[in-house]
Amino acid sequence: MTSYLIEAFDRLPFGGPEKARRYATERYQGAVGLNWYDCDPTLRFLMRRYLGDGFGWAEPRLREMGALMGGPIAERAEETDRNPPRLEKYDRWGRDISEVVMPPSFEAARRDLVATSFTRPGFIAEAEAAGVDPAPLGVAWSYLLDQADIGMACALGTGGDMVVQLTEMFAPEDVRERVRELFAAGEMSGEAAQMLTERSGGSDLGVLESTAAKDGDAWRVNGFKWFASNANGSAFVVLAKSEGAVDGVRGIAPFLVLRERRDGSRNGVRIRRLKDKLGTRSVASAEIEFTDAEAFLLAPSSSAGQGGDGRGLARMMELTNGARLGIAMMGLGCARRSLVESLRYARAREAFGAALADQPLMRRKLAELIVETEAAQALVFDGYLGRPRLRVGAALIKLRASRLGVTAASDAIEIHGGNGYIEQWPVARILRDAQVNPIWEGGDNILCLDVRRAVERQEAHKPFLDRLTEAARAAPPGDDGTADLVGRRIEHLRQAIEKWRDLDGTVAEARLFPLAQYMADVYAAALLLEQAGWERADSGGDRKALVARLYARSRLADAGPLRGIDTPAEDLERFADLADGAFTGG
Repeated sequence: MTSYLIEAFDRLPFGGPEKARRYATERYQGAVGLNWYDCDPTLRFLMRRYLGDGFGWAEPRLREMGALMGGPIAERAEETDRNPPRLEKYDRWGRDISEVVMPPSFEAARRDLVATSFTRPGFIAEAEAAGVDPAPLGVAWSYLLDQADIGMACALGTGGDMVVQLTEMFAPEDVRERVRELFAAGEMSGEAAQMLTERSGGSDLGVLESTAAKDGDAWRVNGFKWFASNANGSAFVVLAKSEGAVDGVRGIAPFLVLRERRDGSRNGVRIRRLKDKLGTRSVASAEIEFTDAEAFLLAPSSSAGQGGDGRGLARMMELTNGARLGIAMMGLGCARRSLVESLRYARAREAFGAALADQPLMRRKLAELIVETEAAQALVFDGYLGRPRLRVGAALIKLRASRLGVTAASDAIEIHGGNGYIEQWPVARILRDAQVNPIWEGGDNILCLDVRRAVERQEAHKPFLDRLTEAARAAPPGDDGTADLVGRRIEHLRQAIEKWRDLDGTVAEARLFPLAQYMADVYAAALLLEQAGWERADSGGDRKALVARLYARSRLADAGPLRGIDTPAEDLERFADLADGAFTGG
């Protein structure tokens, strides 16, 4: 049954039921309402691989989470986007209360997520008692949430691990106890925020102006933060320079600021205004002023008199790689949601006598989106679950996955045509949200500079290349040429890195971006081969081998004088294998 009225133009001479069926509202349901675990064969594949014998225990819980994310959480995300947070600046007597009022849809989603999170202490203990590694489940939880609302993921996860770890290392005991109470539901409870960026510079943190002065065993922080997400949190890591410190990077130290002082009174944290953002409206981002805010130095006590040991920023950056993986997961979530929306729309929409999904050019686009999304998925999951973690991994993975979120969402809008450009359809919000991922936790250039530091100071390219070689060697038996191609590119990449190290400094910096892209290309191809080898051993299947082959052909093969026009059309011939292996559910 339909919920809309039949219009007069539905009865015009050139109309009729067959044409009206093509634009019947009920045929275009999108991703919301599906179980996002059940409809995702790639996630089930990864969970079987990473959980091993624990998969049987985990699957019912994954299925419950898939229903929650694809249902209530996704529905509330749309409502929150239409009714974002607002700032209640003053009370009825004109006193500054700086309260962020979150919409009911956000609060309901947050309650459900915190109560059922796979990262909460109770669930982790339950999994470990059953002999199941909780880490892959926590990654799956983030992957599913990021398809619904990356703003909510930011609100729950911004700096929680950083606050907890630095507080436990350096804060006074009474302050540690208060932070433990705040994070009793886990680090992904929405209580934390990182307050780094100022008007004087975003990535150039050395020029920040916020200042801290000693006050007993605490400090007083004064300053102005230009872009602070999750402003409604309760515990903040704030970067500032102590009075008399060097005006540069080595003068920076991290401080813990709580919303309430030790004596229970309101701390000197004022919100000037909320940011009117393009997207991620479910996380409250604000301009924050600190006025004699009580703070606690997050540095060794032996350096308290000097306002830190000069390693405050470096210590935070060591924790930033985890945050970068989180942003990469957000990019992957946007790409995955874009793929699902595109497949559902293309299968329902008809033009020129056939469904869009049956048109050759559309199949080419959808196949490309499937392959690129699964390549990014391989990168992100390896970044979280691969051991040991690669020093250059987070930067390369974020570089690739955060950008894919934007391009995939743009493709999804194009696939939807004019409908995709309308906010009443789901893909416009995905693009608005995805655009922040290349910015958060460092843009492309900052990521490339981090790759340079890792290579020059830590020889991080050596374990990276070893990991690629190991992954490529796990390719399934049988010579389709992909393993040989990837193997050659690993050696070429080794040569490229050594050549790059010999370049003049200015030229070397300019060449960082193509080098990092090359590293990400070969990394993803090697991981897809590794997945293909596991699939062959586990089930005898060859779909991942197909994905690896298409990816390597696109990213690593020499196109030749015909620019690949003469290559086998496996993306068309085996489109059903690609599409059905990426999404089930209509």
